[in-house]
Amino acid sequence: MDILKGTRVTWLGHSVVLVETAAGTRILIDPFITGNPKYPKSFKLPAKIDYILLTHGHGDHVGDTVQIANQSGATVVAIYELADFVAQQGLEKTIGMNLGGTVRLGEVAVTMTEAKHSSGAHGATGTEYVGIAAGYVLEIEGGAVLYHAGDTAVFGDMRLIYELYRPQIAMLPIGGHYTMGPREAAMAVRLLEPNLVLPLHFGTFPPLTGTPSELQELLGSSVKVAFLEPGDSL
Repeated sequence: MDILKGTRVTWLGHSVVLVETAAGTRILIDPFITGNPKYPKSFKLPAKIDYILLTHGHGDHVGDTVQIANQSGATVVAIYELADFVAQQGLEKTIGMNLGGTVRLGEVAVTMTEAKHSSGAHGATGTEYVGIAAGYVLEIEGGAVLYHAGDTAVFGDMRLIYELYRPQIAMLPIGGHYTMGPREAAMAVRLLEPNLVLPLHFGTFPPLTGTPSELQELLGSSVKVAFLEPGDSL
């Protein structure tokens, strides 16, 4: 796709996305691999991952963060409390940030945005507070602007994300039950005005019944929905 300008975006089931820029920076978002029935078993992650972005503390998003970071040398980026939580699991390289903040990861400016969702993590004493849920805008130097919404409901301030960052590719949850479904995601698309939508967080477990076809039907021909199988890339 012309708007990607050499960046590869690979969907790995659920909300797992691997972003590989033309300059070679590799960013893995929400690496839920072990226990993810939609993860493509034949897919092998690159040996070197530069950064892992976490949208929130739920197990189906933090997933295999610690193991992958230890093996690949990745720096983990998350909201401050969640970064501290994973650091306590033995990680040395973390970056804690907060809503509205921007960090520079190589040639990618990563801004943490609001999301409407819960974010407790399962710790040694049960559910622990690890900050609040978030999304990310990735502005790639010389490339595309990507938005990974994390787990969220639709919210009116998605229009501010459009006004500030103009995301060209919006990665949005559509499964329903725990996040917005196709109806709400269609409203999110109208607020964000992306060129392309990559659906996330659907079909992994029985309650997540929303489908890309439903979203495309609601959008009509106004915005294209990417129909990817896990392991496929834009």
